[in-house]
Amino acid sequence: MLPKRKQYIDWIQEANRSGARVTLACIEVGISIRTYRRWYRAGQLSHDKRPDAVRSAPKNKLTEAEQAAIIAVCNQPRFASLPPTQIVPTLLDEGVYYASESTFYRVLKQHSQLNHRGRALAPKPSSAPQTFTATAACQVFCWDITYLPSPVRGQFYYLYMIEDVYSRKIVGWEVYDCESGALAAKLLERTLISEQCLHTGVVLHSDNGAPMKAQTMRMKAYELGVVSSYSRPRVSNDNPFAESLFKTCKYRPNWPTEGFKSVEAARTWVLTFTRWYNDEHKHSQLNFVTPNQRHTGEDKEILAKRHETMQRAKAQNPIRWGSQEVRDCEPVGPTTLNPVKEQQQDQLRAA
Repeated sequence: MLPKRKQYIDWIQEANRSGARVTLACIEVGISIRTYRRWYRAGQLSHDKRPDAVRSAPKNKLTEAEQAAIIAVCNQPRFASLPPTQIVPTLLDEGVYYASESTFYRVLKQHSQLNHRGRALAPKPSSAPQTFTATAACQVFCWDITYLPSPVRGQFYYLYMIEDVYSRKIVGWEVYDCESGALAAKLLERTLISEQCLHTGVVLHSDNGAPMKAQTMRMKAYELGVVSSYSRPRVSNDNPFAESLFKTCKYRPNWPTEGFKSVEAARTWVLTFTRWYNDEHKHSQLNFVTPNQRHTGEDKEILAKRHETMQRAKAQNPIRWGSQEVRDCEPVGPTTLNPVKEQQQDQLRAA
């Protein structure tokens, strides 16, 4: 801490010697003038005294005897298998009070007596999903299943959809009347064959639904050389491309608000949507080229042609443009699935 303070003080004093006001120099380094004066007094640099400060114990702190009494009560045979939420009310019914439930938990934890017991699995912290960056088509896929309504209340059809993260192209889809890992495995195999990426190590990301983690689906992915990736439980943001695609699908003007009359009707509608989305829809995140153009690499030529057209228009009437450049016509770079946040990147670099 002291070397950091010294660096700040040196910067501020150097700026002051060059003619800058001390207050403004403090703002530049991110401290207040009061902090500067507390750190630097009478020509001496002071260190942080808080870590070495002697602090008196809180008046309401439990004594060692009181903590020992809590441990002894919890270790009684009748309380050995009960949590503090059961122990404290029972003692209150007997006219005895030692401490609150939270204090019981804290004391038990301090004495290493707070452990998970029972048949249920202990809760585990969910780490962020692995980051994957796609620099070309058929490197990273994501997929999900969504409900398609029917005219019958409570009855649904299920749209299975696989999307290429790099190009946003729908590379595989099917509509069934149930959710099944076996059906998903068949769709995955057909998709990899049609995209000619069998045993290439393509990443397949999904959420934690039952079809996604079904043994049939996982074994099929392993056989086909697919790297499986999963979202955190109940975190839809970990599969954003699939969620965005489903929203685009369900907000189409011709979406049947009354529901699909049959599986065949649903398949016909999804086929029309897929053709429009892949071949006609100019995607905003792809600099307004279609997913199919991005998937095949045609976007580079198309965007270059757009740039030439804009340059000609600017040359014909430069007054309208002034000093501004023409619109950005560069192809979109690599696409990252679940990118690591800047704060997490700093932590990883520090580690």
